[in-house]
Amino acid sequence: MALNVPPVFGAFIIGDEILSGRRSDKHLPQLIQMLQERGLSLSYAHVLGDDPQRITQQLRGLFASGDVVFSFGGIGATPDDHTRQCAAAALGQPLVLHPQARALINERMQDIARQQGKPYDPEHPENVHRLNMGVFPESASLIHNPYNKIPGFSCTGQGGARVHFVPGFPVMAWPMVAAVLDAEYAAWFAPGAWVERSVIVYGAMEATLTPLMEHIENQHVGVKVFSLPSVDHPEHGRHIELGVKGAPVAVDAAYITLMEGLQRAESKLGPEMVR
Repeated sequence: MALNVPPVFGAFIIGDEILSGRRSDKHLPQLIQMLQERGLSLSYAHVLGDDPQRITQQLRGLFASGDVVFSFGGIGATPDDHTRQCAAAALGQPLVLHPQARALINERMQDIARQQGKPYDPEHPENVHRLNMGVFPESASLIHNPYNKIPGFSCTGQGGARVHFVPGFPVMAWPMVAAVLDAEYAAWFAPGAWVERSVIVYGAMEATLTPLMEHIENQHVGVKVFSLPSVDHPEHGRHIELGVKGAPVAVDAAYITLMEGLQRAESKLGPEMVR
């Protein structure tokens, strides 16, 4: 990744509970927000159930992509957790107990024993089993978990991709993602480098607005136009939110063109918004 070109960021969200509706995903909006706060943006997201074959196939593609991907969920040590094993298979690497992960997990188990007023037995079957949470692909580096010390891990693919694996629990995952962003990608931070300006347009059809949208993108290089129609909004009813997004200076110029075009068409306009 060249320093002057921000990496492409993606999300990989794993869990049957998301696809069955038993739980609602909270990671995607949070990751979008964390990236936006740093002047970065999310390019894509994949959601998969706990299917080892599909997870491995998806990870092979991600490792070959050259992108930066945050993977949420499936790194525990229960039978429905497959992400660690799938990452190793996708990389063609063996799974090994990371020595630093082993030390951190032992520390955590000692903390729990101390809190419960019990002696710590490293050979107890439960403690031995918990060490599986530190079994990662051979090349993995650790992501510190400030909540309970049980680490996540990062791996680099042959295509240069960097995939960061964190737990499915938001209280653990989000501080870990923030720490990775700040430690590894600060060179591309540009808060305020991306802005959206839009306006509510009442009673218009997207087909009618398309020529204006195409004109704006042709005249203002680097600006993207977006159109978000709604038929039953509780406040605005049937409308289209029409806007432009990109670098602030370019967006300001494109927004003038947008408003001039809407005024020439005598469009009925509502509130204007900036994000």
